[in-house]
Amino acid sequence: MNKKAASSGNGFTQGLSQPAIRALHGAGYTKLEQLTKATAAELKQLHGMGPKALEQLRNALAEKGLAFRS
Repeated sequence: MNKKAASSGNGFTQGLSQPAIRALHGAGYTKLEQLTKATAAELKQLHGMGPKALEQLRNALAEKGLAFRS
């Protein structure tokens, strides 16, 4: 599945669930680019962040030539 992860008004990616958005905002992340400072494992620990949301964020970062911290 290779959908384009369009940016949306939430600062992350279109189609990202509200629980995931709330989890990111609660952890202090408001823009996609900020996620390069976090590992996928750290984000996975946030309440509301599931595998689908992580994959959507990973794809959105990749489209900008970015990635989660290793």
